Amino acid sequence: MPDSVSRPAASPASPAPAHPHAATLKRLEHSSGRLAARAIQRMDETLPWYRAMPPEHRSWIGLVAQAGIAAFTEWFRHPEAPQAISTDVFGTAPRELTRAVTLRQTVEMVRTTIEVMESAIDDVAAPGDEAVLREALLRYAREIAFATAQVYAQAAEARGAWDARLESLVVNAVLSGEADEGTVSRAAALGWNAPEYVCVLLGTAPDGDSELTVEAIRRAARHAKLQVLTGVLGSRLVVIAGGSDNPLAVAKSLIGPYAAGPVVAGPVVPDLLAATRSAAAAAAGLRASAAWQDAPRPVLADDLLPERAMASDPAARDQLVEEIYRPLQEAGSALLETLSVYLEQASSLEGAARMLFVHPNTVRYRLRRVTDVTGWSPSDVRSAFTLRIALILGRLAAAEQRS
Repeated sequence: MPDSVSRPAASPASPAPAHPHAATLKRLEHSSGRLAARAIQRMDETLPWYRAMPPEHRSWIGLVAQAGIAAFTEWFRHPEAPQAISTDVFGTAPRELTRAVTLRQTVEMVRTTIEVMESAIDDVAAPGDEAVLREALLRYAREIAFATAQVYAQAAEARGAWDARLESLVVNAVLSGEADEGTVSRAAALGWNAPEYVCVLLGTAPDGDSELTVEAIRRAARHAKLQVLTGVLGSRLVVIAGGSDNPLAVAKSLIGPYAAGPVVAGPVVPDLLAATRSAAAAAAGLRASAAWQDAPRPVLADDLLPERAMASDPAARDQLVEEIYRPLQEAGSALLETLSVYLEQASSLEGAARMLFVHPNTVRYRLRRVTDVTGWSPSDVRSAFTLRIALILGRLAAAEQRS
């Protein structure tokens, strides 16, 4: 019979080391429920916003207070172990709590709970452990303060990312001409208060972080007391601005963050749904701006009407015909004839008067009437160019109508 193999006897499991302040830990565990109830009672007595809250929100705060005290007990049991305070304490309440309770209110809630725990140290701590428990509470209060800041910072980042996506959807819908009531609702969720006057600005976005550009636009808008929805779409910086009936003044107040190059302001429209027209005009103006090398910066989309018309913008062509040619046509053939001769033949009052067989004062009077009717002065070089393009387009439209 083979010799039996001898094996060492299994040693019994060594017991866990006793806590150096076991008596205080045990008393703290037994007092957790009472401390949480006292903290909630203190909040009800001293915090008016807590009393005004609906029962559901108060119950969430009660859960957070209980979790905070329980987390402190665990902290006292293992002071050196890494612990996720934010998860242990604030994980008991739903994410909506950060919207229902402000950061200031949360700080007041945490302060009240810590004060209740601090006032109970002499009762909870075993004889001789008062200083130890007080020091542990101070360290825990520091950690809970950092945890509170972390929770609200994460919530703010999540809301900021969501708001940025929502704002991008609104800006893209306006720029693409697809704005609808859903777009208005999204804008309202971003704080857009439906201002009376709205215009769209377009220009080149600067290189670098687009978030910094957007924030710079918002700072400039706050300084100018304007509402804005903005975003960087590709290489373009788009701003939907509300609150002013002067698009050129709006563009000048917000032009700082734009990169070098033309910045075009669309016409003022009454609301966000109509902003698609302003955006279309601004986009057409930005495409055609290369044709006017001496254009001011910023420039109105309406000041680029002749370039836009030559760049095949049907809206610009219609606007030139409807706002210049048709009114002149309705004012009488004498105005059209005089303007045509002045712009295309003579380029002077005396020359036009000789060709028309009238006195130069008659030509001068008719040209003033042209200015009154159209808003464009034939004596100004730029306005004369616009009037000449309008005459050409009007004649083409009339020919098409006859045919």
